[in-house]
Amino acid sequence: MKYHLKPHPATSSNSVTSVEVEITANDLCEMMIDFRIDGNHVVVPDWQSSCRESGLWNSTCFELFLGTPDSDSYFEFNFSPSSRWAAYKFEGYRTGMRDQHMTVEPHVEFDPDRPLELSVDLDLTDMPPAPLIGNLTAVIEEEGGTKSYWALAHPDGPPDFHNRDCFVAHLPPVKTP
Repeated sequence: MKYHLKPHPATSSNSVTSVEVEITANDLCEMMIDFRIDGNHVVVPDWQSSCRESGLWNSTCFELFLGTPDSDSYFEFNFSPSSRWAAYKFEGYRTGMRDQHMTVEPHVEFDPDRPLELSVDLDLTDMPPAPLIGNLTAVIEEEGGTKSYWALAHPDGPPDFHNRDCFVAHLPPVKTP
């Protein structure tokens, strides 16, 4: 499945013209997510050893929000070109946030010699075996401090990736191992 993210109308980019995401899922609770930015002057955090880290959205970061149609709870995953990642579970809209246990940590790959592409191998073993709805997002920082916010859909008002009205991607259910 290929998706094209839209910039939030209140945040403009100086040089990014598009953000695309391609998702491939398999029968082993595994999702491959490929993010691609077309543009220049993007701030790319320095590579570091992979581990969980909070606050990744303060610079260029890619995100995936997942929920089920019949529940207010949802999950947020953050992926940085630095190879750092984060996973959270929320009980409701921006409430009850806690770190989401990941039996298998996400694998984030970024090759600075290629165009701005980031690949994530995400194991969803810890997710409920149900149909999923989601939002794919990106926070893009450019040289000079400009930030733009990209998503499949945006609610009225300021950027808000947590708003369930933005969970417009319908993804296949997670298979149990």
